[in-house]
Amino acid sequence: MSSPTRSALPAPARGDDASDARQLTEAVTRLRRALRASIRTDYPWETLPMAQVELLQVLAEHSPVRVSDLAARQRLATSTVSGLIGQMITNGLVTRDVDPNDRRASVVALTDAGHTQLTAWTNAHERRLDVALDTLDETDRATVRAALPALLRIATQLEQGT
Repeated sequence: MSSPTRSALPAPARGDDASDARQLTEAVTRLRRALRASIRTDYPWETLPMAQVELLQVLAEHSPVRVSDLAARQRLATSTVSGLIGQMITNGLVTRDVDPNDRRASVVALTDAGHTQLTAWTNAHERRLDVALDTLDETDRATVRAALPALLRIATQLEQGT
């Protein structure tokens, strides 16, 4: 697979917010696609669908949680999340128990196996990104480092629905 050059993306016009948003969308989309493809090439044991990985990530931070709350947080239909959770229960990644605060409801929680799988997934992605970052010159690495706080603030704003 050939690596993109710096000229692969057009330079944004100064003050062109639409161009900034378009370029950020393209960069994020390409990064996600490239990571997803490379992880399965380099680490064939990785078979978790991205939707399940994202649920594991949320459960690692907020567990136990009701399926309806998990669906709301991910902005997915409760039935979709319930189906994913069913698959994850079958695979031993999560458990479903009665909500101690409302015996009519249930909560799901990450199992040790789910935590182990998520950690392995995270470590594999970090290794892939480390290799990719090592191919950049120091100026580009510094640029990426400098952009991280702003990118995380954008993620927070999007998570909060702003």
